Amino acid sequence: MAYKIFIDGKDGTTGLKIYERFKNRADLVLLQCDDAERKNPAARRTLINESDVTFLCLPDDAAQESVALCTNERTRIIDASTAHRTTAGWVYGFPELSPQFRKAIAAAKRVAVPGCYASGFNALCYPLVQGGIIPRDYPVVCQAVSGYSGGGKKAIAQYETPNRPTELDTPRLYALSQQHKHVPEMQKISGLQFAPAFMPYICNYFSGMTVTVALHTRLLATQMTAYNVWEFLSLHYSDARFVRVVGFMGTDILTEPFIPANSLAGTNMMRIFVSGNDERVILTAQFDNLGKGASGAAVQCLNILLGLDESTGLV
Repeated sequence: MAYKIFIDGKDGTTGLKIYERFKNRADLVLLQCDDAERKNPAARRTLINESDVTFLCLPDDAAQESVALCTNERTRIIDASTAHRTTAGWVYGFPELSPQFRKAIAAAKRVAVPGCYASGFNALCYPLVQGGIIPRDYPVVCQAVSGYSGGGKKAIAQYETPNRPTELDTPRLYALSQQHKHVPEMQKISGLQFAPAFMPYICNYFSGMTVTVALHTRLLATQMTAYNVWEFLSLHYSDARFVRVVGFMGTDILTEPFIPANSLAGTNMMRIFVSGNDERVILTAQFDNLGKGASGAAVQCLNILLGLDESTGLV
């Protein structure tokens, strides 16, 4: 059986990456919308309701419009926008967080794919908050860096234009008002009582990111060293196909003194690093903002939703 798939917003950065991941899949039939009709609600309505699964790779307003166009109860929707990540009735599409998340995705009619920064943040914080290690009222501070592809077509064009401003050669801090669109899901999904202080940087490379949270052990609900935190996270993700907690401190990858942000570009993998000491613990998630942080996560959710091997079409 071949499943009918429609990508609403195929020409955007995430939509194109999803489309690329489907090219060699005989189990899927891609429904196509003519370029002249891609903003026509009637044409989109027809394809959405004809599909088994529709991906929404759209701005928030357009994603909400597409959901309203769906009248076929059989059609399942996977939304890659911000529109529904904290909306009741939508399942959060991060299966590795817990068996409950995975089970909910498999049965869902509506799945919201996590934001890229939120993917790294929740991978680090959700297990520790739910496990009673990070207090729910902990004043979490998060710093992150991303390749410029995370800004979409406009940012890509800006960075790849000849004679661009020299400021683009350096990391640039943004979201200075603390109103970044990923913060609501970072707080809600992790279970924190208060929103984290969030400092994202866009940088002069194409894709890949790191998300880092620092913890003071004296403020934790349970007395833990950095090694104890590593043990806890290693056990939590021990069965995860795409999330790996790497060797602690002087072992494995941490024999090098740096954690590059682009090492996993082009993959759906996420690596979690735990470093620090008995007083200060540094947690870092390393992954691709276009992979596990966007299109890869969306395809993984599709596979689970259809009862397929979750790694189908992914590396």
